[in-house]
Amino acid sequence: MTQILEKKTVRWHRAWPVAAVGFITLIGAAGFRSVPSVLIDPLHEEFGWSHATISSAVSINLLLYGLISPFAAALMDRLGLRKVVGGALVLIALGSGLTVFMDSAWELLLCWGLLVGVGTGSMSMTFVATITGRWFVERRGLVTGILTAAGATGQLIFLPLIARLATSYGWRVPALVAAGAALAVVPLVLLFLRDYPSDVGLRAYGAPEGSTAGQRVEATGNSAVRALTALWSAMHQPVFWLLAGGFAICGASTNGLIGTHFVTAAHDHGMPPTTAASLLALVGIFDVAGTILSGWLTDRWDPRYLLIAYYSLRGLSLLVLPSLLGPTAEPSVWVFIIFYGLDWVATVPPTVALCREWFGVDGPIVFGWVFASHQIGAAIAATGAGVIRDAQGSYNLAWYLAGGLCAGAALMSASIGRRVPVA
Repeated sequence: MTQILEKKTVRWHRAWPVAAVGFITLIGAAGFRSVPSVLIDPLHEEFGWSHATISSAVSINLLLYGLISPFAAALMDRLGLRKVVGGALVLIALGSGLTVFMDSAWELLLCWGLLVGVGTGSMSMTFVATITGRWFVERRGLVTGILTAAGATGQLIFLPLIARLATSYGWRVPALVAAGAALAVVPLVLLFLRDYPSDVGLRAYGAPEGSTAGQRVEATGNSAVRALTALWSAMHQPVFWLLAGGFAICGASTNGLIGTHFVTAAHDHGMPPTTAASLLALVGIFDVAGTILSGWLTDRWDPRYLLIAYYSLRGLSLLVLPSLLGPTAEPSVWVFIIFYGLDWVATVPPTVALCREWFGVDGPIVFGWVFASHQIGAAIAATGAGVIRDAQGSYNLAWYLAGGLCAGAALMSASIGRRVPVA
């Protein structure tokens, strides 16, 4: 019977429901992370807390989203996907739901910063790497792209809804909606998510006869120790630093720079903030298409060449951006927005593929550390670009520096060697 089921991998395989639940979960994680940014003004008006205080909760959330990732990947190996993801969703529900009772700023830091940060960090990009590494041999790159695109999809779904609810009913209603949405996903996780194909008598999707892909690998020892051990081992290989350095620049040139400062920079050139914000929202739409396309290409092309192309083109676009901005959205600005959207997180599928190629079963954990560097780069760029704006009155130097850094990321990607892929 097992052999019969395995022969049906082309038409139907348990990997696809697992990927579907992962997609729904990642949509929610992205949405939950985006909620605080919409509630900054309502919280300021009700409690009188400064924007800096409220934003610090978002900062803690973003940092934990990156730093929790490698430990969550190790915990998934130790406890299983269902327990970790289910527990993370409960944490998010608690963090979001308890905010309706808060009356002190430290409670905001605890709820939206710590609880939601740990919860969403447990379902970050390492969750993508774990699912694709265990359940897929064929279509790994494509599925990685689809799951990565769930982040942009979640923001597109949640941000307009949260903003509308907050405007019509106050900030407490969207907080409770986020809590309810997190709890609603838990039954799907418990019913459909499984750790390994071998748990249900299958090989990984597309695995050839006799392959061990998708077979359970028992993890022993402490999860935190394993995460740190994987980091220590990876640090002794130059490829880790090349991947982490490139991904830090990726974070700096996307979330840190464009995501944080594009609206303000465009307004400096006379563009209305609403127009600039609408342009930035379009980045998320094209991000979905670009990431899925990148996953498809990763299945067919050398991932190093893809990273070289992505970083090089991104760097060139940043160098010309200062000359494109103006009071209106000219066609050249639309071209920039479309391109940047397509390139936004297109780097994820090839980076995941290279982590899996070089670090084998520890690939998801190592990618967690690489992803942490992405968030650190984003945090540094967000602050650094603000300092440049305050000192010089414009963001021009920030764009030029980021363009140069992207060229460096392309060179780092070109320096990565190839290794025989791990099935």
